[in-house]
Amino acid sequence: MLGAIRAGVRYVRHTPDLRAVLVRSSVFILCGSALWALLPLFARSELGLDATGYGVLLGCLGAGAIVGAVFLPRVRLKVAIDPLIAGATIVFAVVTLLLAVTHHFAVLCVAMIAGGIAWMALMSTFNVAAQTTAPAWVRARALAVYLLILQGGMAAGSTLWGAVAAQVGIPLSFLCAAFGLVVGLVVLPYYRLATSEEVDLTPSLHWHEPVVVSELRPEDGPVLVTIEYRITPEQSRGFAQAMRALSRMRRRDGAIQWGLFCDVADRGRYIETFLVESWAEHLRQHERVTIADLAVETRARVFHVGEAPPLVSHLIYAHDRAMKKQRQKT
Repeated sequence: MLGAIRAGVRYVRHTPDLRAVLVRSSVFILCGSALWALLPLFARSELGLDATGYGVLLGCLGAGAIVGAVFLPRVRLKVAIDPLIAGATIVFAVVTLLLAVTHHFAVLCVAMIAGGIAWMALMSTFNVAAQTTAPAWVRARALAVYLLILQGGMAAGSTLWGAVAAQVGIPLSFLCAAFGLVVGLVVLPYYRLATSEEVDLTPSLHWHEPVVVSELRPEDGPVLVTIEYRITPEQSRGFAQAMRALSRMRRRDGAIQWGLFCDVADRGRYIETFLVESWAEHLRQHERVTIADLAVETRARVFHVGEAPPLVSHLIYAHDRAMKKQRQKT
């Protein structure tokens, strides 16, 4: 169980595409939750509505969500994912702003329909992005983290805006939330969302099975993997840059340590090393490598100039194995 949790946290830490989804969704939900948290109070205290009137407002939100679900697939074919989210955020901000400046029931009903459309566009886009940025082996854990951020942000945001409304009033709280939604768009250039067409997470299964001369148990380890490259010294800077992307891939798929070393006696000899907790975990790495990862490896191995491919070695922690064998004998 702890291993699964660590793998999920490691994947989030070393996957920029998934982090972008988490940051963008949390920035939106923190201010977007104001509408859901304060709408009941607004309907009763500001509009003087009963349960039926509040139900009509909620029904308009639901109707907008249905309309959004119907037309959203067509919109996605014509609009890129980042402009779609930016536009939907602005629409939701305008709806929140209208709650602050008008008390006209018919206008608010129309605004709620627009808000439902924007909410559906945002939530469905975030959901799809969270699923398509994680391969099958870690998708459930990635979605768990995403839902934790989403639901936790909704709870935290509701608490925040409830406290703000108690101090400054409901209309001003809506105004602040609308402003926060627009300001939150500043993160867009730094956390762009990847589409499913940009990242192919199909397993590539291109890693060769390691040669083993004696039987290893799944819990044996740690395992040290070394890969030796021959690089033209003039291309060392480009090689190091390509290896940084490979470092993220190794750590994301299970490595607990990674390093790149240059031989001081031979400037063209580089050794990549990464450490994995156990033999079983390293074998899982073979299954986790995707076609997108293969492209990252290919960009790094383009710098290799040796006649043979880079030399891969697998080393098991010797002291641990020796102690286990001694305990078995005794």
